[in-house]
Amino acid sequence: MVDLTSEMAALWAALGPAPAHRGRVIQVVSANSGEGSSTVAREYARLAAVRARRPVWLVDADLAQQGQAEQIAAAPDRFGRIGKAAMATPDGSIFFAVTPRVMDREGKPVHPARLISARPCLGGRLWVTRFTTENLRSGQRAEVVADARYWDSLRRHADTVVIDSPSTDRSDTAITLAPFVDATVLVVAAESTAPGDPLILRDEIEAVGGKIAGVVVNRSSYKPPAFLKRLTG
Repeated sequence: MVDLTSEMAALWAALGPAPAHRGRVIQVVSANSGEGSSTVAREYARLAAVRARRPVWLVDADLAQQGQAEQIAAAPDRFGRIGKAAMATPDGSIFFAVTPRVMDREGKPVHPARLISARPCLGGRLWVTRFTTENLRSGQRAEVVADARYWDSLRRHADTVVIDSPSTDRSDTAITLAPFVDATVLVVAAESTAPGDPLILRDEIEAVGGKIAGVVVNRSSYKPPAFLKRLTG
């Protein structure tokens, strides 16, 4: 597993600590698949959990391709032993909907909150979610909804909430969530990202009221566009 401790320390310094009176929600996303946004989200959540006053949550918002919980469970040397699953919502609110609705054996609808769990690691300082994609049947689809209630609920219980959003070439999740998060961090893969892609993503996020708060570039040889230079310093 890649160790990005020094890079995440720089991102932490750029973003600053979460406010004392409420948790902060940070979304991590890239324009294209394979640029490393999931790794950045996981490593930032780890560093934030070590430094935070309250627990940190890592929400795996890629409902089609889950992987964060498995990656953490496979690295006990970095994240400690992963604990037992618990409810991933403090008050029953949730950030996605499933259509058609999932039914139980008695034909009654299953609340979407029952399809996602959270497991602790780092001695309870970090919680990571897992959506049970295996419970969906053919024709059923899970999609993130434009609703602030879940994120506002987590803010009351967490120091920082890190959302690992799927790349925007596969999903509109990041655009949907942008108005409800405090900051979006873009991940840019050097030498493989088309020059215009980060600009397009920035414009789409800002158009819906989102805020771009930082950029992570994974190679120092990469020469980012001017707006990335301003954000990364």
